Amino acid sequence: MSQEKEQFRDSIGTINAEGKRAWVYPKKPSGRFYRYRKYVSYLLLAFLFAAPFVKINGNQFLMFNVLERRFNIFGLPFWPQDFYLFVILMIIGVVFVSLFTVAFGRIFCGWMCPQTIFMEMVFRRIEYWIDGDRGAQIKLDRQEWNGEKIRKRVLKWLVFFIISFLIANIFLAYLIGSDRLFQYIMEGPMRHVSIMVSLLIFTAVFYFIFAWFREQVCIIACPYGRMQSVLLDNKSIVVAYDHKRGEAENGRKKWRKNEDRKALGFGDCIDCFQCVNVCPTGIDIRNGTQLECVNCTACIDECDTIMEKVNLPKGLIRYASEDEIVKKEKFKFTPRLKGYTAVLTILTGILIGMLFLRNDLEANILRLPGQLYEHKDDNIISNVYTYKLVNKTTKDVANVNFKLLSHKGTIKLVSHKDFIVPAKELAEGTLFVEINNSALTADKNNIKIGVYSGEELIETTTTAFMGPRSYK
Repeated sequence: MSQEKEQFRDSIGTINAEGKRAWVYPKKPSGRFYRYRKYVSYLLLAFLFAAPFVKINGNQFLMFNVLERRFNIFGLPFWPQDFYLFVILMIIGVVFVSLFTVAFGRIFCGWMCPQTIFMEMVFRRIEYWIDGDRGAQIKLDRQEWNGEKIRKRVLKWLVFFIISFLIANIFLAYLIGSDRLFQYIMEGPMRHVSIMVSLLIFTAVFYFIFAWFREQVCIIACPYGRMQSVLLDNKSIVVAYDHKRGEAENGRKKWRKNEDRKALGFGDCIDCFQCVNVCPTGIDIRNGTQLECVNCTACIDECDTIMEKVNLPKGLIRYASEDEIVKKEKFKFTPRLKGYTAVLTILTGILIGMLFLRNDLEANILRLPGQLYEHKDDNIISNVYTYKLVNKTTKDVANVNFKLLSHKGTIKLVSHKDFIVPAKELAEGTLFVEINNSALTADKNNIKIGVYSGEELIETTTTAFMGPRSYK
């Protein structure tokens, strides 16, 4: 193995020989894939900014209120009692991403990841607009601080801060809900100092990520780049350099007009370094698949442009697997992919089934801790319980009452009879269950209680009923 390859294997493109940060100045990309990525990115950005403000049946389309443990996913409300559904949904997401990675590499990062979309389609484009392309940015960074540099830096930093503040507000809308966010805005920041401080912290985090940390998120912070080394194989479709065609027998060579490269044994790669200059993570794709590569396709577009200029076939860098390049094998649905697909199908079926079985009102009735049963007149045994009813809908549930379904007996509510469970709220209280001792078969009995709205049964639950030990 050559010394050059040893050095590459032991280093990353954004660290120089002294171990310091090597700032990346990517050339402004253009081409077919970049145009498609822009369409996808703008669509996803529109979804991201609109989702907290769209409501379905009164529920916010997407909300992740961690503090109050309330979540809305695609308009369906999820409470702490639905945590198992949320876990299954997250597992499905992990399996889906794993399946996609095994099949198509890190395509999620290049086309759908919020970090890449904001960095490349928002902040980087603003930077091109203010500072200019790669050469102009390098020149601006190296020049002394003068009127031009101060003006451009202040303008860029100000625009970056405003966009970061806007993103922080959207992020807050996902956390606390858009209605509450509008309420806080109308009431002013002085009445909600803690929220304003949180908003500024989020703004500072986003500003730091997109103004300075940038590609280091993908290289250092994100674990997905490490996962791909485990998930990828020679059959995975990735952004790949066709080394067979590019290197040929005698390797790369600079372009010379009217030269017969094939006769001289040189490959189609003219060593122009444009694929390196356009890369947002500063790597050389010709060294093979690397953890820094986010499959953004910028090198594909740039290489196709160069190939077109020198009258060579496009596709020297393209979506391909290692087996396709080396063995000319087309993509196949491998047993590994079939296994991931089967697991994903099973989990999705389980989730759909659980969603259909999920009730709009969740009931939990538990015996009051530390309390024994009470023996009353006429051989009646009484147990005291606490109940919690969660209304997961956007409508009030009125005239709520309880009835004993499994045994003959009575249920008495403390302080009131029928009551209302407000929309998207929790109702709790205390009740007594009284059953004749003759109807009990053991010292611990399972009883079934029905929750009614008027005369309509809306939920059933079971709990334990304690009584005297029988010696029959």
